[in-house]
Amino acid sequence: MPDAAFLGIETSALGRRWVGLNAAQDRHAQAIAQQTGLPEIVARTLARRDVPTEEAQAFLTPSLRDLMPNPSVLKDMDKAAERITQAVDKKQRIAVFADYDVDGATSGALMFTWLREFGITATLYVPDRIDEGYGPNETAMTMLAAAHDLIICVDCGTLSYEPIAAAIGTDVIVLDHHMGGETLPDAFAVVNPNRQDEDTEYGYLCAAGVVFLALAACNRIFKTAGKPVPNLMNALDLAALGTVADVAPLVGFNRALVRQGLAIMAARLRPGLVALADAAKMNSAPTAYHLGFLLGPRINAGGRVGKADLGLRLLTTNDQDEARSIADRLNQLNDERREIEAQVQLLAMEQAEERGFDKPLVWAAGNGWHPGVVGIVASRLKEATNRPAIVIGLDGNEGKGSGRSVTGIDLGSAVAACTREGVLLKGGGHMMAAGLTVATDNLEAAMARLSELLEKQGAGDIGPKDLSLDGAIAPSAITPELIEQLEAAGPFGAGAPAPRFALPAQRIAFAKRAGESHLRLTLQGENGSKIDAICFRAYDGPIGMLLENHAGRLFHCAGRLEIDDWGGRRRAKLRLEDIAIAS
Repeated sequence: MPDAAFLGIETSALGRRWVGLNAAQDRHAQAIAQQTGLPEIVARTLARRDVPTEEAQAFLTPSLRDLMPNPSVLKDMDKAAERITQAVDKKQRIAVFADYDVDGATSGALMFTWLREFGITATLYVPDRIDEGYGPNETAMTMLAAAHDLIICVDCGTLSYEPIAAAIGTDVIVLDHHMGGETLPDAFAVVNPNRQDEDTEYGYLCAAGVVFLALAACNRIFKTAGKPVPNLMNALDLAALGTVADVAPLVGFNRALVRQGLAIMAARLRPGLVALADAAKMNSAPTAYHLGFLLGPRINAGGRVGKADLGLRLLTTNDQDEARSIADRLNQLNDERREIEAQVQLLAMEQAEERGFDKPLVWAAGNGWHPGVVGIVASRLKEATNRPAIVIGLDGNEGKGSGRSVTGIDLGSAVAACTREGVLLKGGGHMMAAGLTVATDNLEAAMARLSELLEKQGAGDIGPKDLSLDGAIAPSAITPELIEQLEAAGPFGAGAPAPRFALPAQRIAFAKRAGESHLRLTLQGENGSKIDAICFRAYDGPIGMLLENHAGRLFHCAGRLEIDDWGGRRRAKLRLEDIAIAS
């Protein structure tokens, strides 16, 4: 029998059931608070994440040294590192073939800047999303092989059998994280924690994490030989950005990597990231939120609707003027991307709703839908329905699509299975995201087969997503100092959701629409204490009108606590996510 709903909220304004800590977690939280002296709110956050009481203090200060794996645990890692260091020693010609998304850009920048420390200027190659598609292609690999001794594919290559075979006379190393097939391409080395023959626990790494470990392995070889090496700590900003933007779970090594990377980024050492942060009007120290929702989308914009290599060029330049110029261009492209995305999202949502949001797979396809935004729109569909979602842009006889999944449903393996069966022309990915190419005349059949495979995983039985809450708190208890203690349990993101709290029985002291769909408001508790709040996209659902026309009613409010540094004044605020009318 399920535990009672938190504050008795079985169905909120967004149709969600509010769920608090269960009895065992409550007891665990009390034990953590008693033995560590941490505030109860912080202890409850740790208890929800199942942090053992004796490890609570260490969890709040994750050590990269303690959590970083030995790179050699990954198959082919030592072989790849030996070949890369050999190429450096011999000053060989090296090309880096990178994917066009943030993970590819950060992975490519990690490798390029490390090689630059040895006086080697690698050739950077980023394929055009529309003209070339994802990953290595035979034309590009043949061209690169003719002029280079070593090609390093980052964030791609695991399924690129023919393109890698086309690199005749040149060694190819793959540093990737996408799901592997039953066989590997004929590369010199394939380092990928998601190879089918891997048995490590590090399948959660993104490509930037894999490349970081590869460079650590290379540094180890040089150190053993008594040679100076680049300081990899200064590259953690890139690894952190790739990890967060690729929605890799913030657990284990990833968590320590991102925590340390945010500290490096705060020092504003990399001209490209400084320029991009300024263009995005970041006015506070970077957080995982900034990486995922401000910086990441702008770097992605080049690959989505602009020139594919802009993000990689931004992350590798040492010229401040060039950095500002590229950052401004990416900012502009991001605005264009938003406009295109909004148009496709409207059409996709209508189409998917007609098919039904209760199916194992929610999908939509349309002629001329820009392939650069279908992944973002798929994510929006997934969020709205709590179902795996795929959005496809059709162009003549083919459609290229992107999918996003929900926790517990492995979309990548289902897409890979359909590709093996010939239902899809191409496809691959990982548990939470996948890309595919489908014949237009086989679209309905392909989506039906994919839906069937997801049904077997239980995708059709998923109900509205519960809203997990760590506890209840009054506005008077929310301070910047408390929020800083909560943030020590972070960084928060995929696999490590930010703590959420309920503010019971709040009056709406102020409410005003901001922009087209957001809502700014001030909540007032029973003792008169107040807190400012913002609800993004409030008017896309029922929350906006309910709160704007509150008529003096009381509302239970739920969301995440944040620090607002606007104007140099630090204040606590609430990012409102859901409400329920207080009875």
